[in-house]
Amino acid sequence: MALRIITGIIGIAIAAFVIQYGGAPFAGFAIFLSLLAWHEYSGAFRRAGVITTYIFGALALILLLCCAWLGNVEELLAVLTLSMMIIFLLTVILRGSTRPNDACVSVAGIMYIGLPFAHLIFLRFLADEPQPGEAVTTVQEIATNNSTILDKIDLGKVADFLPSLDLHLNLSLNVNVDAGCALVWVLFACTWASDTFAYFVGSAIGSHKLASSISPGKTVEGFLGSIVGTILTAIIVGTFIFGLPLVKMAVAGFILAIVATLGDLVESVLKRFANIKDSGFFLPGHGGALDRFDSILYTAPTFYYFVILSGIA
Repeated sequence: MALRIITGIIGIAIAAFVIQYGGAPFAGFAIFLSLLAWHEYSGAFRRAGVITTYIFGALALILLLCCAWLGNVEELLAVLTLSMMIIFLLTVILRGSTRPNDACVSVAGIMYIGLPFAHLIFLRFLADEPQPGEAVTTVQEIATNNSTILDKIDLGKVADFLPSLDLHLNLSLNVNVDAGCALVWVLFACTWASDTFAYFVGSAIGSHKLASSISPGKTVEGFLGSIVGTILTAIIVGTFIFGLPLVKMAVAGFILAIVATLGDLVESVLKRFANIKDSGFFLPGHGGALDRFDSILYTAPTFYYFVILSGIA
């Protein structure tokens, strides 16, 4: 437990630096984590008899995340498409293999790891790169943007109530940072809260298994605890600290708790397939990069599109 706590403190300190600084350190650290996750992913499937295109897959991830860093969506899609074509060529033709599942696992791994980390980079740099003559968008500015996808639906008084509630609640501590920085803090805080509350509530009162064949330790009570805890965390971090709309933060917390659990279960399936307990040993007391960031692989894209569709940014 002591080793787990020490690793957690060091990890939080590093995360705080790269999130606050942004720029090259954030993008570089995202690339580093994606390569670690790819190494663990490839190793897990190698134990199960599936051989990934390891070197080319790592190169594809670097190019993919560099495109995300530069904001080049078309180039990102080009890299993804060419990677798929080349991987099948390398696996099926050049190796003379009659097992296309090797290529399928390689392509799936690049998408499973690369696209979520690309969305994490998109989120950090969202409204953070000004055009000539424009100022950087701050969290105080996006906090006053009350347009929402609900405005396009005729829900009568209910829809009218939500934006007005967001407009008049003034609970922020007036922490004014770049918009992308605040949103990434909300994402990580909610994802960590989901895992933490699920563990402690499940350990204390959990008795009904959530998915016993996949992850025997998860309970329904822990899952419900994670929902409540993540909603509270989203409100505290998003609304009280950064001044983001309360209702939208509560909805985000609810969605992220569910998605974080699904991401955890997906990685548990991979580990069961490979018959391993941890994906790696990079983080003492926590396992590997996939073990620690499995939920982020699901919450990062989800939160990015929630931010876009809800009108937060």
